[in-house]
Amino acid sequence: MSVQHTSNNVPLGQKIAFGLGMLANQMFPAAVGIFMVVLVENLGMPSWMWGVLFFVPRIVDAFFDPIMGFISDNTKSVWGRRRKYVFIGSIIMGIAFIIMWQLYRDDSVMYNFIFFLTFSLIFHIGLSIFSVPYVAMGYEMSDDFHERTSIMVISQWIGQFAWIIAPWFWVVMYDPDWFPNADTATRTLAIWVGSVFMLLAMVPAIFIKSKSTQFDKTLQPLTYKTVRGSMKQIASSFREAFSNKPFRKLCIATFFIFNAFNTVAGFTFFIVVYYLFNGNAAAAGVWPTLFGCGGALATTFIVIPIVSWMAKKVEKKRAFLICQGISVFGYVLLWFLFIPGKPYVFLFALPFFSFGIGSLFTLMMSMTADVCDMDELESGKRREGVFGAIYWWMVKFGFAIAGLLTGVIMSAVAFKAGAPTQPDGAVTGLRLFFSGVPIFGTLVGIWVMWNYDLTEKKAKEIRQKLDARKQNNW
Repeated sequence: MSVQHTSNNVPLGQKIAFGLGMLANQMFPAAVGIFMVVLVENLGMPSWMWGVLFFVPRIVDAFFDPIMGFISDNTKSVWGRRRKYVFIGSIIMGIAFIIMWQLYRDDSVMYNFIFFLTFSLIFHIGLSIFSVPYVAMGYEMSDDFHERTSIMVISQWIGQFAWIIAPWFWVVMYDPDWFPNADTATRTLAIWVGSVFMLLAMVPAIFIKSKSTQFDKTLQPLTYKTVRGSMKQIASSFREAFSNKPFRKLCIATFFIFNAFNTVAGFTFFIVVYYLFNGNAAAAGVWPTLFGCGGALATTFIVIPIVSWMAKKVEKKRAFLICQGISVFGYVLLWFLFIPGKPYVFLFALPFFSFGIGSLFTLMMSMTADVCDMDELESGKRREGVFGAIYWWMVKFGFAIAGLLTGVIMSAVAFKAGAPTQPDGAVTGLRLFFSGVPIFGTLVGIWVMWNYDLTEKKAKEIRQKLDARKQNNW
């Protein structure tokens, strides 16, 4: 049996190294979300192209993840199962990210569409090579119920700085004192983001300790034949994973909560500019930035510390339910606190709505690690890579659908990005979806998790049985 994972306490330096990887893991999608506005606002792409560019690369990424999980779980190497993929994946996604934003308005819309789609596919494959083994690293860093939460709290706390930094790109992109136009700004910012966060993505591969698997006979050989044949095993693993009731609940709840949020997240810029400032992007100034940055600051300094405390006091599931309930209240507030002429008022809603996404992955990643123990007790295998890949497959598949729905909603309400004025009801339609879709997704997630039963007591009993089994095997 593979002995990749460590015992209980993880040194702070190892947690920080994992957290720096999370900063890169979150900065790339955060920057993509900001930069995507340029495609419709400055380069003239219609909303259907925007939807396709969200959808296709993420679908490819989602289907590549389980394959990467199988490869990562069965790699024999002196460096362990994960590290070399984290290193290689960081290079691919960093370079591809830089290239895919080198778009020029002098080229045709179709040329820019095909160019961006091509390198976006390469970027997302690199992201998969990096992220699947990286996430599995986190699952196997500790056996302890609460230490797992501590690892994810620190990593999510560090990762949140991506969402604090990224919204300020809007200020740089649309300030003529910085750049003549947003597409020029994006080309330059992409070089800095791709280079700096590619290096940070390498940190876990370099500094997180991992035991050699070079002579581990329990791992399957990785050849073209076995990897191709692994598709059948991946399908089997997918069925086995979803037969695990607690894991199925984690996946479905995350799917609805995260992707309902992402379906409308791209509307923030448009609502602030067109509703609060009547279509004047220059007058909107830093307010689109303050929405994203304020939410991230609330998550970093209010939500995550409270979630960490709450998970120990009332257990992970109850902490999840409370946090998601608070976020529903926040989404309701956002409908009432977007007030033309008084943009500062929406800031009061940000701490409340931030509890939803701010707590989601902190708790869900910790609970997924508990599920991996449950699976090992039942199957005799450590499959962090497969479970991590399947969990993130659900996230990315949903993210792809969310991107497609973003374009559909914009078309349905007749919103025209870049137009000086909007048709009657277009902005109101965006606002209705902006609050309504996340409320619906969050309520579904709460309903799904209501009877989640992998408690601390049960998790500790599983851990004791696994430890006893290993003692007998030795």
